[in-house]
Amino acid sequence: MASESPPPMYTDFPLATLSTPQFGTGETDPFTVEASHMALAHNAFIRGFNSIYQQAPRVQAVDKADFVGYCLAWQHCVATHHHYEETELFININKACGRSDLMSTAVEEHKAFHGGMDRMKAYLQSEGANFKGDELINILDSFKDALHSHLKAEPPSIVALKQYNTAERPIDILGIADAAGKKQVNLSFIFNVLPVFLLNMDTADFEGGMWHDVFPPFKGVVKWILTKAVPMWHSGRWRFVSCSAEGRVKQLAV
Repeated sequence: MASESPPPMYTDFPLATLSTPQFGTGETDPFTVEASHMALAHNAFIRGFNSIYQQAPRVQAVDKADFVGYCLAWQHCVATHHHYEETELFININKACGRSDLMSTAVEEHKAFHGGMDRMKAYLQSEGANFKGDELINILDSFKDALHSHLKAEPPSIVALKQYNTAERPIDILGIADAAGKKQVNLSFIFNVLPVFLLNMDTADFEGGMWHDVFPPFKGVVKWILTKAVPMWHSGRWRFVSCSAEGRVKQLAV
């Protein structure tokens, strides 16, 4: 009897990844750089979504508990990211620019798909390893377009903030973003969520590898710990990621 076909390579389906503003324009001002970092983070969310979408119909019963853990980690990662945008990043951007409404569109965009993400979480927590692939896909389909539209629109809005940067009112956009990012990371997040972010990053080949060892800004021992040692905790769920610890798109688990 012929052996079963191996799992396929990950592909950018159904959501396309985003080009970074820096790659597209060649500009290296802080606003373009921060917008590019945001696009790279959003691409990790996109690859995470796609890896769930592609593997959900094929997951076997023996793997479903781990897959549910992976899906919930992705949902928590995206929800946490947006929570700290709304409670830290956007507020401090408005203060720095002397405005109160610059990021209001992004907040409204969050509302357009977070209901679907909440349904995804509730469904998986309720069904656990008894979830059905087609039912999960239906939930993902209900919010994927709104999610992708937001992830695509937000980086250009960061680039546009440079118009508010003046000698009289300089805006440290990189510092503001760095401070907000650090507040979402704690020990629980590192061990239970962070791998779904770091291991869905194609840094080796994406845009010619220009972001490898640049973003995320980890090198040496720290990079090894975060991409290889930490994922040993809950290793079963991190099988389903789209990229290797070396930052290359890989064959899917199922």
